[in-house]
Amino acid sequence: MANIINIIILLSVASKFNLSIVIGHFGYKKRDQHTWVKTYKLCGGKLQSPVSISSSKSIDIPLPALEIIGYHDYLPRPLYLKNTGHSVAMYINNHSRKKLPYIFGAVLNENAEYEIDHLHFHWGAKNNRGSEHILNGVRYPMEMHIVHRNKAYLNFSNAVNYEDGLVVLGIFFQLQEQNNKLLYPIINELTSVQWLNEEVKLSTSVTLSSLLPNNIDVFYTYKGSLTTPPCNEVVTWIIFPTPVPISFGQLNQFRSLSNGEDTLADNFRRLQDIGLRKVYVRRLNSFLFTKYNGTVFNITNLDWFFH
Repeated sequence: MANIINIIILLSVASKFNLSIVIGHFGYKKRDQHTWVKTYKLCGGKLQSPVSISSSKSIDIPLPALEIIGYHDYLPRPLYLKNTGHSVAMYINNHSRKKLPYIFGAVLNENAEYEIDHLHFHWGAKNNRGSEHILNGVRYPMEMHIVHRNKAYLNFSNAVNYEDGLVVLGIFFQLQEQNNKLLYPIINELTSVQWLNEEVKLSTSVTLSSLLPNNIDVFYTYKGSLTTPPCNEVVTWIIFPTPVPISFGQLNQFRSLSNGEDTLADNFRRLQDIGLRKVYVRRLNSFLFTKYNGTVFNITNLDWFFH
């Protein structure tokens, strides 16, 4: 899941910052991924991520909107960027205990709020691969995961023990000729984290809304897992089909990073079997509103599995 815990760091650093952490080593080569389950049993579960999403096989319902609070405000500083060896992660040192951006609504339980924990990226060595999820047969060159923790739980390490612990927003990136200036606060610091475990304080702040696609009204959602060990099946995924632009040059800056042994790229997990899981899609059209008597769907009646 977003390499969803792509962060391998010293325990001393882990205690200083509230980070998502994997203790141990795992690789992304095909032969390495097949061995994950030997060390991390949960990686062999039936609700694993990522998956291939198909519009024609998804179930259309008029879900409530995803509410994003604080996404248009600058994140509290200092913000840090780190080369974890598996990804590049951005996290917040929130010593001041300022209110962090959070989300609610959509398919999330009533009164549940999910606060940002960190975000990270997955990308390919070539332009025809990189994203973890596939949408309608397309694998995008990069995917970003914004990881949120249920506020009911003290920290990330605690949240991964509960089935409603995490929500991850998945954002695809699509190549274009021109630079995406909204990515500059992160892109401009990549040269400072070229090597494994290098970390830098961002020189400019960033808003989460600047990293989102133009359209977040339409999204796919399903129940899944972290896409890195230990693969806990505690993630509600929300995937936006509208991609964010990134230039060839900007993507190549990610590809210039090192994982300590080789180029850091192709850091995506192989597709997992969707099994009996349902994928829902939020669309707002007249047919759906007629079908549901002009009201949004009551998510308490939502069934996530075929029987």
